[in-house]
Amino acid sequence: MIAVAADAHEDSEFHGLDRRDVALLVASRSTGELVHACFAELGQFLHAGDLLVVNTSATLPAAVPARLDGRPVELHLSTPAGPRDWVVELRTTDRLPLHAPTGERLELPGGVDAELLAPYLGSMRLSVARLFLDEPVEDYLARHGHPIRYRHTEADLPIDAYETVFARDPGSAEMPSAARPFTAELVTELVSDGVLVAPVTLHCGVSSLETGESPYPERYDVPPETARLVNAVRDWGGRVTAVGTTVVRALETVAAPDGTVSAGSGLTNLIVTPERGLHAIDGLITGWHEPESSHLSLLEAAAGPELLQHSYHAAHAAGYRFHEFGDSHLILP
Repeated sequence: MIAVAADAHEDSEFHGLDRRDVALLVASRSTGELVHACFAELGQFLHAGDLLVVNTSATLPAAVPARLDGRPVELHLSTPAGPRDWVVELRTTDRLPLHAPTGERLELPGGVDAELLAPYLGSMRLSVARLFLDEPVEDYLARHGHPIRYRHTEADLPIDAYETVFARDPGSAEMPSAARPFTAELVTELVSDGVLVAPVTLHCGVSSLETGESPYPERYDVPPETARLVNAVRDWGGRVTAVGTTVVRALETVAAPDGTVSAGSGLTNLIVTPERGLHAIDGLITGWHEPESSHLSLLEAAAGPELLQHSYHAAHAAGYRFHEFGDSHLILP
């Protein structure tokens, strides 16, 4: 049974701290040892010649106020499903999930609307919606949208709070938050010490999965240069550490059973389980997830069930914070 720690309601900057001042629990698969540290000390646990693979996806202001049958609701855009169609989620103004009735129209800001076409892959929560816009979605969201926020986030933080230092390619409905504690200064320190950094892109959909739901398809891109560097690092005995479960999903999508990584892009349906295992990565930097989260299956593949359980119990006992503004977990070989 995975223990639950406290929610992180605000980002560390609101308390006069740097992003990298969050707590870091380091777990070693080979020894079972757990070490409590600060994320700013990450370099102490990496070696020259190791590789960090990061997600360059930037976060869209993907939540839009809307009206359904005259009542106010919030529309969350998740993933494109066609030229004008998007996978969407409806929420109440209190940020609670709302069943999306097929065929209904939503009134959106700017005098435009959207039509709920059908449930998405049988979900009771997600729908495919057609957006009747007269401009690109990204431009519309820039004028009328705001970041997706959940009930554990009390403050209405700006979009900048939901971006990582690696953000470059707009497309994520929610921040790939494992990289949030990185700062430009910390990256510079790591690179100066011989740690390599390489990019992939995976655009995250909405993460509020219902109990029992598996991750939905997401868009990804693994560049040829990153694939070559991953293979080279593994050849010389370095360690490949994914910064976030999104990076794991992208790399494992293009990894052969022997760990060789190829370039690739498209839509990934991969679901990483302990039974499948991991081929491309040695380590993982991640946040802390709820017990019902689908991410825990991937984390169990990375850490093993016993070490993962010990890590969560230790994090709970130490008061580690969950969710996108919370503390961090480094799983090493």
